[in-house]
Amino acid sequence: MSKFLLYLILFLSLLIAGFSCSEKGSRVQDNQLRQIERLWQYNNPKESESRFHAFLDSLKSSSDKYDHDFAAEILTQIARAQGLQGKFKQGLESIYKAESEIKSTSGRGWVRILMEKGRLHNSSGNGDKALPLFLEAWQLASQKRFDYLAIDAAHMLGIVSEPSQQNEWNLKALALAESSTMSEAKNWLGPLYNNIGWSYHDNGEYEKALEFFEKGESWRKQMGESESLRIARWTVGRTLRSLDKIDEALAVQLNLEAEIDSSGANPDGYVYEELGEIYLLKGKPDKAAEYFSKAYELLSQDEWLRANQPERLERLKSLSDQ
Repeated sequence: MSKFLLYLILFLSLLIAGFSCSEKGSRVQDNQLRQIERLWQYNNPKESESRFHAFLDSLKSSSDKYDHDFAAEILTQIARAQGLQGKFKQGLESIYKAESEIKSTSGRGWVRILMEKGRLHNSSGNGDKALPLFLEAWQLASQKRFDYLAIDAAHMLGIVSEPSQQNEWNLKALALAESSTMSEAKNWLGPLYNNIGWSYHDNGEYEKALEFFEKGESWRKQMGESESLRIARWTVGRTLRSLDKIDEALAVQLNLEAEIDSSGANPDGYVYEELGEIYLLKGKPDKAAEYFSKAYELLSQDEWLRANQPERLERLKSLSDQ
């Protein structure tokens, strides 16, 4: 056999082995991503933090080879859960642990460190420190084709950037979500339609806002998510009010109220608030006051609203007394 054929066989063997390792590595990465998502309970960050701590303990006690980079990823999710509870100092301490744990600064774990450190800075009122971290995360995740995380980074850049640049980042995230083959990346479509819709709404571009909110409603309907679908329908109704389509807006909110009542779901203060606003516009102050009262009873219990929009709650209270 010639040397050429021997070299060719050796090259092909190495190539096949490389593909095999790459495919195996990809499966491991996908499995780890799904493990992280299964542990999250986004509406209960305290419970999520407990789950991640328990999972990290199981990793450390596992008989399998300890994966330092995956452990670092778990620590970033502990940090995120802590940040959602307002425990920013503890969150940063978890990030520092992740930084000391991680072995690779070019992998998914490092992107997570950049993302969660940025989120902690932003949530604690230091958006200027967050922006360069999100930008670095976007660049690395895009380069490595970590689509799910690249979309997350672009979405956060859409939050912390100057208003004139926010939708530019949101649209970048949307383009990647729509073109990606990752199912986890596709899950970003609903939140992105919502975020882009609000960006247009806040800018007074109500027709464009309605277009994206309706896309969000359609997507949520396909996904079969009842609670998220109700929120998407609420945004459509809210925008119809902004477009002075008052009767259409009223029909949307009344349908939501009836659906919530018939399904046994918890009452929605935002639906009540919107009905109050609509009846006020229709010249029915007594009816409006009835709904404003219901809205205030529920929304005044929301810690975020009390801290960030106290004037909104005061308005609800004053209008409910009329």
